[in-house]
Amino acid sequence: MSRYASCGGGPVRASWEFKEMVKALHGAGIEVILDVVYNHTNEADDENPYTTSFRGIDNKVYYMVDLNNNAQLLNFAGCGNTFNCNHPTVMELILDSLRHWVTEYHVDGFRFDLASVLCRGTDGTPINAPPLVKAISKDSVLSRCKIIAEPWDCGGLYLVGKFPNWDRWAEWNGKYRDDIRRFIKGDAGMKGNFATRIAGSADLYRVNKRKPYHSVNFVIAHDGFTLYDLVSYNNKHNDANGEGGNDGCNDNFSWNCGIEGETSDANINALRSRQMKNFHLALMVSQGTPMMLMGDEYGHTRYGNNNSYGHDTAINNFQWGQLEARKNDHFRFFSKMIKFRLSHNVLRKESFIEKYPLSLNINATEMLMKEFPTKKRSRNDITWLEDNWYNEESRFLAFMLHDGNGGDIYLAFNAHHFSIKTAIPSPPRNRNWYRVVDTNLKSPDDFVTEGVSGISETYDVAPYSAILLEAKQ
Repeated sequence: MSRYASCGGGPVRASWEFKEMVKALHGAGIEVILDVVYNHTNEADDENPYTTSFRGIDNKVYYMVDLNNNAQLLNFAGCGNTFNCNHPTVMELILDSLRHWVTEYHVDGFRFDLASVLCRGTDGTPINAPPLVKAISKDSVLSRCKIIAEPWDCGGLYLVGKFPNWDRWAEWNGKYRDDIRRFIKGDAGMKGNFATRIAGSADLYRVNKRKPYHSVNFVIAHDGFTLYDLVSYNNKHNDANGEGGNDGCNDNFSWNCGIEGETSDANINALRSRQMKNFHLALMVSQGTPMMLMGDEYGHTRYGNNNSYGHDTAINNFQWGQLEARKNDHFRFFSKMIKFRLSHNVLRKESFIEKYPLSLNINATEMLMKEFPTKKRSRNDITWLEDNWYNEESRFLAFMLHDGNGGDIYLAFNAHHFSIKTAIPSPPRNRNWYRVVDTNLKSPDDFVTEGVSGISETYDVAPYSAILLEAKQ
């Protein structure tokens, strides 16, 4: 696209600059995952036809249509039309496109928008072994790429944990997003689900040869609320979009911490800060592949707009001044937590830490109870310090991760509105507990890399806060 070139340089320059960007990122050790949208095009719907390409070439080939209703366009993408991905001609186009990005631009992988559309037949009916998904999985050029599905579409085909994957496809874990949001904000009955998501979502991904890293864990994505807005708004505020507030998701599982939107109340703002740190801590200690939204590291706000894609304003532009202003507080915590994850292999295991028999028909709490029915029952990698799984009102979870060399990690999350005095288990032999994280404390005490000694047999975990202890010599 010409507008992607700097200084109006045109399409050739745009192409060259993209290649230079990929080269520079690779030089810095950063892979490039391209977001691709093969589920719909810009040609709109039957009421507002916008003929620029495929519908003017062969509408019935390139789009899913209802042959029993005057070949009306089917709409599983929410944009008026649906690309006919599993038609042989369309498959060839998509595969050629993907190969082109790999061979010509050297991208490292793809995230497929509304990927469940790729799992529909030419009439829109869901199919179990979609030819296109299989072809991408087996293609010789694409075999070295990371491939990630957004495993749902706007027609209700929700395939989280069930996307046809040939042991290669990773998935955006929408259940992780929802369960983490609900537990951290204090919803009842979410502790078992929260534990299962933290532990790698084995209920969804421990099938065949899939691994924890096939779960792309996220609390925030480019769609929906930013992290700051998640803790600042109960409702979406999309008036600026000009659609009467009818656009955007209604189920955000957000909590404004007591006041809707911006406020000068110091207590509310402190609570919001804790909650953002709680979310980030949970994400960084979860088994799987973590994903963050750019801007959350300094607390970017869109003022409650959860469908802001059409705005070229401050709500979508990265605010470098805010990053600079918050670099010693919010940004510092986020940065140090990422570094902590990278330096502790126990947080990035390549195999599932649970050993319970997998069943997709029982809920998370029942699964955990099958394996850990009593308090402090340990299994190699993890100890759940819990005997209260079935208490719907319990919003506190503590557990230990074991690295096999004594460098254990203790974590506790308190989503109650009151503090919890929790018993701290004995550290491994010849080790002592050091407090690395307490999200209730102000910077720089909220994260101390070397740890703070003197941890006693109990610890008061403040309301809506979390702690991380590390066993050290």
